[in-house]
Amino acid sequence: MKQMLNTLYVTIQGSYVHLDNETVRIESEGQTLQRIPLHHLGSIVIFGNVLISPQLMAKCAEDGRSITILDRNGRFACRVEGPVSGNILLRKAQCDAYRSETFALHIAQAIVAGKIRNARTLLLRSGRENENNGEAKSLKNEAAHLAAMLKRLKRAESLPEVRGIEGEAAQHYFGVFEMMVKASLRESFGFDTRNRRPPRDRINALLSFLYTLLLHDCVSALEGVGLDPREGFLHVIRPGRPALGLDLMEEFRAPIADRLALAMINRRQIGENDFHETPGGAVLLNDKGRKTVIVAYQKRKQESIAHPLFKEKVEIGLLPHIQARLLARHLRGDLAFYTPMIFR
Repeated sequence: MKQMLNTLYVTIQGSYVHLDNETVRIESEGQTLQRIPLHHLGSIVIFGNVLISPQLMAKCAEDGRSITILDRNGRFACRVEGPVSGNILLRKAQCDAYRSETFALHIAQAIVAGKIRNARTLLLRSGRENENNGEAKSLKNEAAHLAAMLKRLKRAESLPEVRGIEGEAAQHYFGVFEMMVKASLRESFGFDTRNRRPPRDRINALLSFLYTLLLHDCVSALEGVGLDPREGFLHVIRPGRPALGLDLMEEFRAPIADRLALAMINRRQIGENDFHETPGGAVLLNDKGRKTVIVAYQKRKQESIAHPLFKEKVEIGLLPHIQARLLARHLRGDLAFYTPMIFR
């Protein structure tokens, strides 16, 4: 089993991250803020105006340790990677699967099935916990709609049809998303629809930031097993777009990112003072808010749950690596099907 290494998130503006022997040192205004042994880190993510030394970048590239650079608000800027790694035969199998309409269709169906089933589980859980009978009924009704879509998904005969079902399921899911927020908090955390680039309310800002963190982990997992994160099956490939990373992320959106966002809001771990609004109307997490979310996300990754295909419990942070490995085995022909991770 792969050991879950830490991800170092650097958010302090004007700080400097560099290599000191085999230790990563973070400095700000001439003061050392933190030292972390390099071998404890699986990746580094920096936000905004943070300097990183060429020596550290080269060392990370040599070791296969990714560095992701985001702007201050968490929007992707670039990713530093070393030489392409992985078995060329695996990447050829991935390319062949992409060219096969039938193979690609079956993988896309599995991905969307995992996403819908996990979203449905979250709706049902929230319906049981909601004290408003009308809202509880609405959540359960939408969960029933998602169950019906799973049946339609099995009969889908093309990728456009699968994508259409996925989009329709997302509309049903986000149509009742606000009902999963405590009524007393909806004045500060109202939600009408999913929007991004830029997010227009606090929930969308929170979701977008969590999705950025989750996508980073999924891309790293795919690269770790030797797959190309840019060649996906459900998401259309475009230059610079990690289509397979987005594919892998789908089954984890509701149980990891959405559930964490709702928990932080409902438990008042994050509030309206953790956001700021730009003159153009965009709502973004501020420095304090980003730090709060990163800490909560790291703690969530350390929780353990039972994987349906294995006997032992595994840390949530390892799940993208496990699913990436299962996908690689399917592409090589070692497994007849790709089985998404289903949360209970």
